[in-house]
Amino acid sequence: MGARLRDMIRAIRACKTAAEERSVVKKECAALRTAFNENDQDFRHRNLAKLMFINMLGYPTHFGQMECLKLIASPGFPEKRIGYLGLMLLLDERQEVLMLVTNSLKNDLNHSNQFIIGIALCSLGNICSAEMARDLASEVEKLLQSNNAYIRKKAALCSVRIVRKVPDIAENLLKPATGLLSDKNHGVLISGIKLCTELCRASTVALDHFRKQTAMLVRILKSMITSGYAPEYDVGGIMDPFLQIKILRLLRLLGHGDADSSDAMSDILAQVATNTESNKNAGNAILYECVQTIMDIEAIGGLRVLAINILGRFLSNKDNNIRYVALNMLMRAVAVDTQAVQRHRATILECVKDADISIRQRALELVYVLVNENNVKTLTKELLDYLKSSDSDFKADLTKKICSIVDKFSPNKLWYIDQMIKVMSEAGKYVTDEVTHALVVVISNALDLQGYTVRSLYRSFQHWDGQESLAQATVWCVGEYGEMLVNHTGELETEEPVTVTESDTVDLVERVLKDLRVSPETRAGAVTALLKLSSRFPSCTEHIKGLILQNKGNSVLELQQRSIEFGSILEKHQNLKEGLVDRMPVLDEGIYNAKRYNRTGSDVKIAPSPQQATSNLPNGSEKPVTSGLADLLDLSIDDSAPQSHTSAGDFLQDLLGIGPISSAEALPSSDVLLDLLSLGTVASTSSSSASTSVAPSNPLTQVSPPSADPLPHVGSINGPDLLSQEPGPSATSLLPVQPVNGALNAGSPSTAPASTIDLLNDFGMGVPAAGVAPAFPSIIAFQSKALKLSFDFSKSPEKPSTTLIKATFINLSSTQYTHFIFQAAVPKFMQLHLDPASSSLLPANGGGVISQSISIDNSMHGQKNLVMRLRIGYKVNGQDVLEQGQVNNFPAGL
Repeated sequence: MGARLRDMIRAIRACKTAAEERSVVKKECAALRTAFNENDQDFRHRNLAKLMFINMLGYPTHFGQMECLKLIASPGFPEKRIGYLGLMLLLDERQEVLMLVTNSLKNDLNHSNQFIIGIALCSLGNICSAEMARDLASEVEKLLQSNNAYIRKKAALCSVRIVRKVPDIAENLLKPATGLLSDKNHGVLISGIKLCTELCRASTVALDHFRKQTAMLVRILKSMITSGYAPEYDVGGIMDPFLQIKILRLLRLLGHGDADSSDAMSDILAQVATNTESNKNAGNAILYECVQTIMDIEAIGGLRVLAINILGRFLSNKDNNIRYVALNMLMRAVAVDTQAVQRHRATILECVKDADISIRQRALELVYVLVNENNVKTLTKELLDYLKSSDSDFKADLTKKICSIVDKFSPNKLWYIDQMIKVMSEAGKYVTDEVTHALVVVISNALDLQGYTVRSLYRSFQHWDGQESLAQATVWCVGEYGEMLVNHTGELETEEPVTVTESDTVDLVERVLKDLRVSPETRAGAVTALLKLSSRFPSCTEHIKGLILQNKGNSVLELQQRSIEFGSILEKHQNLKEGLVDRMPVLDEGIYNAKRYNRTGSDVKIAPSPQQATSNLPNGSEKPVTSGLADLLDLSIDDSAPQSHTSAGDFLQDLLGIGPISSAEALPSSDVLLDLLSLGTVASTSSSSASTSVAPSNPLTQVSPPSADPLPHVGSINGPDLLSQEPGPSATSLLPVQPVNGALNAGSPSTAPASTIDLLNDFGMGVPAAGVAPAFPSIIAFQSKALKLSFDFSKSPEKPSTTLIKATFINLSSTQYTHFIFQAAVPKFMQLHLDPASSSLLPANGGGVISQSISIDNSMHGQKNLVMRLRIGYKVNGQDVLEQGQVNNFPAGL
């Protein structure tokens, strides 16, 4: 017979070790097996109860599954109750044994005892499989129309499980489910609304059917709001909040994408939003569901503003959970009504300073979405002020967001530089190398701000405490523009004056070089900066030489190599130094940002390349516009690259940035290189393999402008990959590559032949004659299985840089698209204007089109072709769909 359930539980709880517990359970399981084999009917229900407790402890109990079926088949209610409870705990829908209980369930569903019917419905609603659902659906459908409210409630909840398992039979339950909506019993009503909600999710037919019942749901909700106090349904002074929430969720489904249903429920939603008290948790739950419903339906603007104001009140609540869900909801509301969310900007900023990390993270994401050109300065100042006092765990995310905001919305380069310096000063170790490189590119292009920048960095560096990014930016600027720091070049009226001597500048770089907190890469940049300062500050040359040679025995190979090479330049090759340490050329901001965008996908500004003169300019000045083919391939070619090359020595001279050497002074290339490195000379046969590694290609540590490879990083075009060679250090690698078709003639300054012009015309380089309005062919800009987008072009002869595009969208699927939105982006040297679309509904099967006018003004017309990224969003059966692409096949001459 074994011990009683109470005694077994007491024995298990008295065990002090897991081994003791396993021993007790093993002994009880053996006794239970014996009892099951002996078919002990008197204590079967007690044995099954003990088996369920053992199952709750995690031990295998499969040997007792058949006992559940025997108890279910018993005539008495106590046995059936234990049997059905064991069925729900010991079995699941994947067990084949479950099929044996179908007949017992069918008999119990037709039983005269309501409680037996109830436990049968409860079991069916918990573990039924798809096969059981199909077999017993008709029985449950009859019970939905029972006269007993208790049975109707249980049947409605069981029907929810049946609909989830077999959505095909949802239409059979529409009529009985509709009848439950008029029930006076709140238990039946809440179960019926849950069933209606599940039916709407499973079937579009059911959704259309229940949209006709919107008025009935509105009446039920209105009666609950206006009715008096009912003690049996009152929760915190609110009439049955559970039922109100269920109704609001069903209304959300019915109003989504349907204007008529949304209009019918707008008034009651406004009443719920204004009359519900928010000082109790039940009231806050109703308000939150009401806001979600308003944001999902086709509500009017005033109702949405009311909903967003409720979320603004939630942000002032002391409960962290309420504030968190409010921030989550505001993230969704930004896409619908940004202006209404902007009114609560101050409260959202306070949440960024909250003690709860999850609230801080969510508030920061929301602030990032709210930033635009009008409020970027205010929000950035607030975030920078908080950056000073924020904890270290949060600083990394905060710094990343601030850098992204400044990069994306900076009104001018002066403000951009100031904010980046502040970020580096406050949280320099959290600033990534990519952000530092972007700042260097901006400084290189801001010719009139270079003096101001180096002085601002110098002032910030006086409080330096090991910030890596600040050290990198400061060392690079001092190396490039150190004389501007001393001579007060380009001083602004609002700038605070600062007096700096040449020795002070060298001391700053020395401080970075000797600080072990910075990385070897930054210290290598400091060595490069010292070499450059030796040319700008002749009086400090000896001091600089001593600092450089101190690292000849450094354990870091890069520092050791630079120290030896640069020391040799200062001691033996003064004639080469001027060319080596000259200021770097202006870095092409547009190309850098384009590559950065393609690499990271981040939303960065694509700045245009500066307008340049056509003559050769000294290093540190703006570069000329690149040639046709190079511009077509989006390459940047240094104007200093020679047109013809007669020897490897000429390539070395160009690499080092020095002028031509007369024939009397000319040396073999290997001799010049080896003499530069103080390695002696070798036979001339080795000249083709001479190589050097003066500095890496990082702009922060670059010594001199490299000789541009005529076609760097160019992939093959319908042929061998002849142009994709990486620029190497050897002299031979600097030779121009001769293309297969002879499009470019290496070593010849003459223009390209006619075949080259034809090749370029194939890639869209042709320009129509002035004064004639050209005709351009239409193109398929984007096409997927579900959507087709075509572009038609037109131009005005008076404005050749402006292109008018008519975009036509065609639906290729059999489903209508709603909430259609088209978005486009172009590089910064283009101006884009989108007119409103002709409609937001796109009929199925090409039964209609949406048209939209686009205007693009290309400030580099004739130099850079049009390129566009596009994003198309729409909804299919209430589900959001997003498609993206890039248009590169614009016709020639646009």
